[in-house]
Amino acid sequence: MKLWQNTESLDSLIESFTTGLDPQLDMELIPYDCLGTIAHVKMLGSLGYLTHNETESLVLCLEEIREHHATGHFHIHPDQEDGHTAIECYLIEKLGDTGKKVHTGRSRNDQVLTAIRLYEKDFLSELSTLLEKLISSMNIFATGAGSVPMPGYTHTRKAMPFSVAEWIGATALALGDDQKMIQSTLELIDRSPLGSGAGYGVPLPLDRQMTASLMGFSQVMDNPAHAQNSRGKLESRILNDCSMILLDLNRWASDIILFTLPEIGYFGLKADLVTGSSIMPHKQNPDVLELIRASYHQLNGYEWQMKALPANLISGYHRDMQLTKEPLMRGLHLTRDVIAVSDRVIDGLVIHSAKLEESMTEELSSVRKAIELVKTGMPFRDAYHQISKDFRNNQG
Repeated sequence: MKLWQNTESLDSLIESFTTGLDPQLDMELIPYDCLGTIAHVKMLGSLGYLTHNETESLVLCLEEIREHHATGHFHIHPDQEDGHTAIECYLIEKLGDTGKKVHTGRSRNDQVLTAIRLYEKDFLSELSTLLEKLISSMNIFATGAGSVPMPGYTHTRKAMPFSVAEWIGATALALGDDQKMIQSTLELIDRSPLGSGAGYGVPLPLDRQMTASLMGFSQVMDNPAHAQNSRGKLESRILNDCSMILLDLNRWASDIILFTLPEIGYFGLKADLVTGSSIMPHKQNPDVLELIRASYHQLNGYEWQMKALPANLISGYHRDMQLTKEPLMRGLHLTRDVIAVSDRVIDGLVIHSAKLEESMTEELSSVRKAIELVKTGMPFRDAYHQISKDFRNNQG
């Protein structure tokens, strides 16, 4: 049985193509689909569309599905097409005609959008928590570094004196900015789309405030077309937040790859963080950092997919939107993994203080020397040329 089926049969190739990856992807959405359905069932019961006994039996059955899913005992069969169908089939098998009533006043469109938004809320909260831990690890590293100096670079050439604490502190602060972006996005998605139907509402007086409250949403998306048109757009915003996190970690990883280069040697990586070569016995490669660096570009691919899919579509739901689930989930999983791995890298990053002290060569003090001349009354431009000339003479 398919929720949409009103014809005798469907070409098997067409069926397989239109189903796509939904049976696999929807497994992750099952708990959230059940939460949304529980809220919908309780609302239908409060309005008299379900009896008290029907409401109670449906809620118990939906909680049972959540328990089975948590223990790996709930599955979406290939002929069920998606998670919504699998859940409804389970309810009908257990409760007969009562299970058939669960879809009253609801479309698969607002059902999946609701499950996705609940999923996104949980996942973004998890990312925020992981970021908090990573920022804390970076700040602890900075404290441990004390006043160890470090050259600052522009154009990949030594520029001015800096410190290890300031270097890693800059990334910690950038991740703090990213965390604020996530909080802003959480506010945007904290609105219930349930009850918007296929984008034009439902000809039934639903209590959308009740379902929103039961699911933990702070608001309702009152305009049903707005709810449907937000799919893909708000997911693009989520992936953009993820890309900002990975951009900051991309730069940080690139720094460490450079600064752990043996010829530079400002930092080292503990043995359990590096990998070897299949042909060169001496190699200790920073593969983990290279993959952190590359993950930003991978995420950009998911974000581009997400932004492209809703483009040129008229208002309302289109099957194109089915394809937004995969880049969203892959992007969120990738971001979670990169944050966790980055935290592990910090634990294995070793400061080579002697090498850093040695790197604080004379040219790094050029600006300070120019300022000292300015303090004597010399115009800055003259001081600049004087120090530049002295530096060239010392070099030659």
